[in-house]
Amino acid sequence: MSIQVKAVCTNKDWADFSDLPERIYRDDPNWVPALRSAIRKQLAPDSEFRSYGDGQAFIALQGGEVVGRIVAATNFRLNKKENRNVGLFGYFECVDRQAVSDALFKHAAAWLGKYDCEVLRGPIDLSTHINCLFLVDGFDSPPCFMMPYNPAYYIGLVEKAGFVKVKDALAYDFDMTALSPVFERAYRRALLAGITFRPIRLNGKGFDEDCRSMYAVFNNSFVDNWSATPRSESEFLATARDLKKIADPDIFPIAELNGEMIGFWMGLPDVNSALKKLQGRFTPLGVAKYLWHRRSVDRARVLAVGVLPEYQNSNYALGPALVHLGMQGGSGNKKKYQRAELSWVWEDNQSSRKLTEASGAKHYKTYRIYERSPIGISGGVG
Repeated sequence: MSIQVKAVCTNKDWADFSDLPERIYRDDPNWVPALRSAIRKQLAPDSEFRSYGDGQAFIALQGGEVVGRIVAATNFRLNKKENRNVGLFGYFECVDRQAVSDALFKHAAAWLGKYDCEVLRGPIDLSTHINCLFLVDGFDSPPCFMMPYNPAYYIGLVEKAGFVKVKDALAYDFDMTALSPVFERAYRRALLAGITFRPIRLNGKGFDEDCRSMYAVFNNSFVDNWSATPRSESEFLATARDLKKIADPDIFPIAELNGEMIGFWMGLPDVNSALKKLQGRFTPLGVAKYLWHRRSVDRARVLAVGVLPEYQNSNYALGPALVHLGMQGGSGNKKKYQRAELSWVWEDNQSSRKLTEASGAKHYKTYRIYERSPIGISGGVG
């Protein structure tokens, strides 16, 4: 049966694009549907991404049925950083048929041909700040908040299409109630150095001030992150305002020196078990279920521990001090958090891995980014 791949243009196309994951994952209890409205906003013609990138969504049909989807994109900021044109694929979903995935990748590569891309990399949904990575190990439990999930067979589809591993990312699980005394001593040492700590402010002007300071720390701390580029302040603030709705100050400590932010521990409640009740859509019943189940969330996700480069040396012990405060805030004061996931850490980021593993965290999931070069495969696009 022939496979047709078409660009997503009409409302019907977008509905087909959005509906496909429900069919792919209908028998998978670990899947947590993404919010449809969020994806449409990311891919909208007037999204901020369009000011520094370009992309096109595609769907694959076979026998009148939608069997796959993909978004081909290029990020001009990333191209400038790497001094070459990089093609990206993301939002990938596909039935377990090699011919379908091959057709999707072929059309993505053909569309990227106008940018003379040297490599096709993914999965990256426009930017690593939005979503990226394939899960390759750890399919026995649901994903944490804002982490990807996919069927295990996707790995075979991409590798048989000529993609090879370029880098792995690790997720760690740890007990929020147990931490070595070494971390408390680091906290005491940081206090003696004149560093002060406080929770993030979530109200009014204070929230905006903290987010702008965090933006500066984030860009300076993670400037060299592989395949990532700095976001604009407006992008960062928009994401922060969305996350504010679920933030818990007790697991979001901030470090300051002389009144200036120099570091933070970015912890958030893992609300995925509650978000699952929405089934990807905001409905009155779904929202009611979400609010009810959110009350029983007992797990957190640590997205980042950001420290300005000049304070990353052992004299300040700022990283371990923030780990101490974040875990104390999550488990003390009758808090309900029992466990947390720290994700993700690139496999070659030895300093972050060392700090994470010293806290007692255990590596329990592995994610991967793939590349193919040259980007095309033999045969024409039909």
